Amino acid sequence: MTLPTRATLVEVGPRDGLQNEAQTISLENKVELIENLALAGHRVIEAGSFVNPKWVPQMADSEAVFAAIKRQDGVRYAALTPNLQGFERALAAGVSEVAIFGAASESFSQKNINCSISDSLQRFEAVMTAAAEHKIPVRGYVSCVLGCPYEGTIEPAAVDTVTGALLDMGCYEVSLGDTIGTGTAGSMTQLLNKLLANYSADKLAVHCHDTYGQALSNILVALQLGISTIDSSIAGLGGCPYAKGASGNVATEDVVYMLDGLGIHSGLDLEALIAAGNQISTALGRASSSRVARALSPDKTR
Repeated sequence: MTLPTRATLVEVGPRDGLQNEAQTISLENKVELIENLALAGHRVIEAGSFVNPKWVPQMADSEAVFAAIKRQDGVRYAALTPNLQGFERALAAGVSEVAIFGAASESFSQKNINCSISDSLQRFEAVMTAAAEHKIPVRGYVSCVLGCPYEGTIEPAAVDTVTGALLDMGCYEVSLGDTIGTGTAGSMTQLLNKLLANYSADKLAVHCHDTYGQALSNILVALQLGISTIDSSIAGLGGCPYAKGASGNVATEDVVYMLDGLGIHSGLDLEALIAAGNQISTALGRASSSRVARALSPDKTR
């Protein structure tokens, strides 16, 4: 089994990580985080979300974030856009690309975006049309690919259906989200074997939560099967507001440490990532959730 020689990490901390924080996070802290992540070598950063502030108040200042960041050449600054209104806001803010998000679970779709899977896909058609007109790339997300807080185990066939629909409508890539972190190396292998029978590895990415401590093993399975795009969150920030008990995303620092150990090039500076993660964690008033950051930080009491 041949591992990829390179991997791309999509940094979701500034959006998927910070959106679940109850406390107020200053614009300055958000901008500083995004800029630090770019300086650490990230080339894809999810910097905000253009959703209704009523549902995700922490992302209400995304326009201001995009206006304030000092953009680095070669870095794609992405945003989540659930509908045409969100896309239009994102376009005005000068995003590099946008993302749309569906689910493999009907119950989760209703809880998360208040509509059925079928209806959610219909909503995205207007976004895809507008994005094509403006030559803005669109990434797709599928939530609950290995388990749902309401339905339990999700069958690979259900994930296959939504993944295929997103690719067919023009998404350049689909990120497979283990939203509640219940997946194992076994269930991830089963899912990816199903999907890779129909879609090439370069069309797929993995987005693993570490609720049960399985994220790195699930990511390793994906790498072994040729998938080289991985979503991660600095300092392990984030969770899912609609998935009870779901802890944070896998920490970027931990993924990079694993990739370095495997000889897979990510282009990321681990020391700079640890500093960035510790900095935002301090601003949030807690220690980093990255085990690697805790092990390698000079102050082990963080």
